Amino acid sequence: MRWLDPPHRKTSILDGIHPLLAQALARRGISSREAARAFLDPDAYRPAPAAALPGLEAALERIAAAVRARDSICVWGDFDVDGQTATTVLVSTLAAIGANVTYHIPVRARENHGVNLPRLEEVIAAGAQLVLTCDTGIAAHEAVDYARRRGVEMVITDHHDPGPTLPEAAAVVNPKLLPPQHPLAGLAGVGVAYKLAEALLGAFASGLEPDSLTDLAALGLVADLARLEGDTRYLVQRGLARLRRAERLGLKAILELAEVDPAQLNETHIGFTLGPRLNALGRLSDANPAVELLTTGDAGRARALASQLEGLNTQRQLLTRQVHQAAESRLRAEPALLTHPVIVLAGNGWPGGVIGIAASRLVERYQKPVILLSAGADGILRGSARSIEGIHITDAIATQRELLLNFGGHPMAAGLSLAMENLPAFQRGLDKAVAKAAGEIPPEPTLQVDAWLPLDEASLDLAETLETLAPYGSGNEQPILAARGLAIVRDLPIGRAGEHRKLTVQGSDGIEREVLWWNGAGEPLPDGGIDLAYTLRPSNFRGQRQASIELVAVRPREDQEIVIARQRPELVDWRVEAQPRALLAALPLPYLVWAEGPDKDGVQGRDRNQLEPAALLVVWTAPASPACLQTALGQVKPGRVALAALSPGTDEPAPFLSRLAGLVKFAINQRGGRASLGGLAAAMAARDEAIRAGLEWLAAGGQVRIEAGTTEDFILRAARNTPDHEAQARWLSALEFSLSETAAYREFLRTAAIEGILPA
Repeated sequence: MRWLDPPHRKTSILDGIHPLLAQALARRGISSREAARAFLDPDAYRPAPAAALPGLEAALERIAAAVRARDSICVWGDFDVDGQTATTVLVSTLAAIGANVTYHIPVRARENHGVNLPRLEEVIAAGAQLVLTCDTGIAAHEAVDYARRRGVEMVITDHHDPGPTLPEAAAVVNPKLLPPQHPLAGLAGVGVAYKLAEALLGAFASGLEPDSLTDLAALGLVADLARLEGDTRYLVQRGLARLRRAERLGLKAILELAEVDPAQLNETHIGFTLGPRLNALGRLSDANPAVELLTTGDAGRARALASQLEGLNTQRQLLTRQVHQAAESRLRAEPALLTHPVIVLAGNGWPGGVIGIAASRLVERYQKPVILLSAGADGILRGSARSIEGIHITDAIATQRELLLNFGGHPMAAGLSLAMENLPAFQRGLDKAVAKAAGEIPPEPTLQVDAWLPLDEASLDLAETLETLAPYGSGNEQPILAARGLAIVRDLPIGRAGEHRKLTVQGSDGIEREVLWWNGAGEPLPDGGIDLAYTLRPSNFRGQRQASIELVAVRPREDQEIVIARQRPELVDWRVEAQPRALLAALPLPYLVWAEGPDKDGVQGRDRNQLEPAALLVVWTAPASPACLQTALGQVKPGRVALAALSPGTDEPAPFLSRLAGLVKFAINQRGGRASLGGLAAAMAARDEAIRAGLEWLAAGGQVRIEAGTTEDFILRAARNTPDHEAQARWLSALEFSLSETAAYREFLRTAAIEGILPA
C-alpha cells in the first residue's frame, strides 16, 4: 500500500483553532466559521424540513386518514439494524398518536428481504388495511399490485436505489429521488422513518417528542454505514447524546452485558457492540423481538432479551470467523483469485446470515470489492457483496442481470442469487463491469495520511480537540496521522481469542507508547524499524481519561534500506515414521514436545498454554489451525522442528462432544466448575470456536449452565434444564463447520510436501 503525504490547503479563514482541526475541516470543504460551527455543533445546524422528502406529504395524508378512521396499519420492516430501528420509530410514533398499529419484520431464513407475498397474504387476512414499509419496498411492484387487488393500499418508505419505475403505491418516500447533494439524500431507512415520524408528531397531538427517537435514528444510521453528511450527521450527533443517557432499558441492558459505559459511548460502540448484537438477531433468528427490546419498560424483560442477543452474537462471531478463515484459506491456495478486479468466492454451507460480515473483512484487507456466495442443496448460490469507495457494486452486479435470479442493494453492499452453472460467466462479466467502473481509481491501494505527527505529540488534549470532528464514518473518515522511525518493543495478543494485539513502540527519544491493533492477529510485521499510520481518540481506561492510539497501517521505515529476514526453522519429517515414540526417546536433550489432547501425558508434552523458547520443537499433535501453529512457533522460536502431526481423534462431532462432556464433568466435580476457553481448547487439541460451540450445545441441551465470569474464564454448573433443540441444532452446525475446517487442515499437514507446511 502506497502512503500519500498530506495535501496542502490554506486554512486562514479558520485561524485561531488547532491547525490539524482546521486542516481536517478544510479537507471536508468547510472554510467559514459558520459552516464549521454547523458541522461541529448540532445546535448550530438547521435540519431540512420533513416535507423536503419526495412523497412525504402524500404519505402523511394517507397515514393520517388511516389513523383518524382507526384502520389497522401494519408496519413492514427489515431484519437488519436499520430495519429494526425504522420499524420501532414508526410503531412508537403511530402508537403515540393513537393509531391501530401492528408490525412485521421478515424472518430471514423463511422470507429474506423485501415484501414476501405469502406473508403479505397472511397480514392482509389478519385485517391490515394499510401496509407501511420502512427500509424496504422500493422494488415491491408485485406486492403492491397484489395488495391493491385485495383493496389494501401500501405506503413505501425506503432508501435503496429505485428501479426504472416506482411501485404504484399510495405514496413512495425515498431520499434517492433527491439530488445527491441534498442534505436528506443520504438518509438510511431509519432516517426516512424519523422524518415521517417528525411530520406525524407535528400533525397529531401526543406526548412523544421527535428528539426522543434520535437514539434509534443514530443506531440505525451508523449500523447501515450511511454517509455522515447533512441531516444524517446531525441525527447521529443528536442520537449519540441521547444514547449516552441510556434511557431505553433494552439498550442499557445490552451495554451492561457488553461491559460498556453508556456515558463513554461513541459511534464505534454502535458499529462493534450494539449493531452486531441486534444484527445477530436478524441474521440467525427472528428480529421481531427487537421492537419489544427497544420499547419495553420492563427491566427484567429487557435483560432477558439482551441475554438472548448476547448468545446469538457469540454464535455470529464464531460463524463469521469460520467463513472468513475458509475464504482466506481459499485465497492462499489459489492466489490467482486476487488478480481479479472483484473477489468472488463460493462455499458449501456458508451461513447466509454472516457472509456479508466476512466479505467486509476481506474488503478491508484486500481493498477491492468482494462477493461471497453460499451454495445450497438446490443448486442456487445466494450471497452478499461489499464494495469500496468509488465502485457502485449494485450497478456493477446489475450489468449481469440476465444471469441472476434476483439482486438488490446500494453502492456499498448488495445481495444476489444465481444458478451455480452461471458462476463462471457471472465472474467474467462482473470483472469487466468493475474494471470499467474503477476508471481513475489507482490500481495500487493507497493510504491518505492527514498529518505526520510524532507520537510524543499525540496528547490527550489533541485527541479531545480532534474528537469534535466525530462521529466518524462514511463521508467523515477519522483523520489518519503517521509517525516515522519507530521500533517495536513488545507485541502482545489481547481479546477474547487473542484476535487483537497491543504493540509497544518506541521513538528515537526513547519514549514508549502503546498501540492497539484491532483484528491484527496473524498479520505480519516488518523486521526492524517501522513507520506507523494511526488514529487518535480520547478513551477511558479504569476511570482514567487517556489518548488511545490505534494502528491503521504499518510499513518498514522509509530510510531503512537493509531488512534482515527472519530465519525459518529446519523441518524434520516424522510423519512417515511408524514408531515416532522411538524417535522421541532417542532425541538428545534439550527439546520441547508440543502435544495436546489424549496423548499429551504419554509423551510428557506441553500444550499451547505452556510453551516456552526451545532450540528443538517436536510437533506431536497436529495443530488445530494454521494460526495455532504460527503462534506456537512464535512462542518457541525453534531452530529445528520435528513434525509428527498425529491426529487426536476428535475431529468428528460425536467423539468431540463426548470428550468435552467428560472435561466439563471433571471441572464441575474437581475444580469447582472453573474452566477457561484456552484450557479446554488445549485439552481437546481444538480451536477456541469449536470449544465455544460445544459448550453452547451442552448448555442448550440442558446439561450444563455457563455462568458469568470473563469470556476466557468462566464457571460451569450441572443443570437439568429443558433442552432447546433449535439452539442445539444451530450450535451443532457451527461445531461441525469448525471441526471440518480443522480436519481439512490436519489432512493438509498429513499429505502436503514438507517444504510447504511452515508459514512464510
